[in-house]
Amino acid sequence: MMNLQLESIPATRIAYVRRTGPYGPGNVQAMEQLKEWAREQGLLQGSAVLFGIPQDNPETTPPAECRYDACISLPENSPAEALVPYGELPGGAYAVVTIQHTAEAVLQAWAEILPALSRSSYKLDPGRPVIERYTEVMVSRHLCELCFPVLD
Repeated sequence: MMNLQLESIPATRIAYVRRTGPYGPGNVQAMEQLKEWAREQGLLQGSAVLFGIPQDNPETTPPAECRYDACISLPENSPAEALVPYGELPGGAYAVVTIQHTAEAVLQAWAEILPALSRSSYKLDPGRPVIERYTEVMVSRHLCELCFPVLD
């Protein structure tokens, strides 16, 4: 059974690269493109947090239309940048689980966490996306966090 932690994640200003197409290896390409841009901007440093946001449910959206956003948190007062759009990650309550950063572990987590949430007192918030969260320390340990939005 997965160890779910409830966490309040603040709204976060982000820069992102969007990819449209089947989820999988292309998501990695979007993240690499974002990291290259972030390095050039001096943003990919210790406190930076990377996020992967699958915007669509592949069970109800054709694979060719699935959107994935590779994102990085931005410091306050970051100047606007023409090459990469900016946005805001919605804050709120999230059920967070830490997993190995492998395709197998991600698939297993998705298969286990939704039933676990339905058995718990938490209800998934359909108005906010599920977030993959990566910090420098976690990446160095080959870990990531899946953050499932829940209603307060």
